[in-house]
Amino acid sequence: MLKEVIFDVETQNTFADVDNDFKKLRISVVSVYRYDTNTYESFTESELVKFWPILEQADRIIGYNSEHFDLPVLNNYYLGDLSKLPHLDLLKKIKESLGIRLKLSDVAGATLDNVQKSADGLQAIRWWREGKIDEIKKYCEQDVKVTKELYEFGRDNNQLFYKTLKGEVLPFAIDYSFPQNLMGGSQHPNKNFNLTLPF
Repeated sequence: MLKEVIFDVETQNTFADVDNDFKKLRISVVSVYRYDTNTYESFTESELVKFWPILEQADRIIGYNSEHFDLPVLNNYYLGDLSKLPHLDLLKKIKESLGIRLKLSDVAGATLDNVQKSADGLQAIRWWREGKIDEIKKYCEQDVKVTKELYEFGRDNNQLFYKTLKGEVLPFAIDYSFPQNLMGGSQHPNKNFNLTLPF
């Protein structure tokens, strides 16, 4: 089985709080689903040292808008460069297919049955300020679950669905397949090394 990992990040502050400076965004919780163990896990800012090996040992990491949000925020903490890991951003593939960016909740609502986001990022920040870490973890893990279901649907059916401005639900083609050049196993050049050092 491929060691794919789906992840999502929640932050302690908003872009408005930090004048749109990614370097000042702080993590409250990062959640992950691991296909090799069929488990969900969540980590707070102080527990990230436990999270890095999960990403480093994955054959591919998967997120939603992760190229432009989650990975840059995580790189504020990481000694190396996480963008060098094998990575699939579902939103990036959607934009390549449709030419537009769609919210995770909108694609999930049009594509999946009974799988919805439970809150939003602003609510997660309010929970952080109220010290409700367990609520953030539940929300973040639900986002990971939605991302997982959307990934699997697209992978298995080569299409997703979206709702037009007129309310029509239409399919569009998508390719979430694992790159053929990596099918024989991970080709990451540093796979046998301790990647918590910069790479």
